[in-house]
Amino acid sequence: MAVVNIHRRHLPVPESEVGALVDTLARADDELWPAHCWPAMRFDRPLGVGAAGGHGPIRYTVEHYVPGRWVRFRFTGPRGFAGFHEFTVYPTADGTDLVHLLAMNVRGRARFTWPLAYRWMHDACLEDCLERAEHTLTGSVAGSVGWTGPVRLLRRIAERILDRR
Repeated sequence: MAVVNIHRRHLPVPESEVGALVDTLARADDELWPAHCWPAMRFDRPLGVGAAGGHGPIRYTVEHYVPGRWVRFRFTGPRGFAGFHEFTVYPTADGTDLVHLLAMNVRGRARFTWPLAYRWMHDACLEDCLERAEHTLTGSVAGSVGWTGPVRLLRRIAERILDRR
């Protein structure tokens, strides 16, 4: 099953400011990833081609990186996720678009886990990420998406599973 999932946020700031935010990914001073409410993005070395890591159960390596413009992560887990996700900075006439693209094929058990659980969590995490970018760069958020009922339920289930470990 093919999956294409896009999240976009228009930010009324220069592309250099948005690109600088993307460049903080997985650092101690990460200003983009919403580690305050989701598992932190971590790598075995600074952001750059070949860095391996991920967030929570999602594993990947940095496949391409153009500082201030674009970073692509190739999935290495969970099993059945074959593809990538990336952040791209696009200048516009009145600011900059920050776009997250996930493109993958799901196989095996992932044909069920993606639509039933991961998709919901992914969408919520990415919206939180883009809201964090907007707040960091503008000082406010125009319209918060918030977590849906399924996301709140899945988070409670995940917390209980982790508490048992």
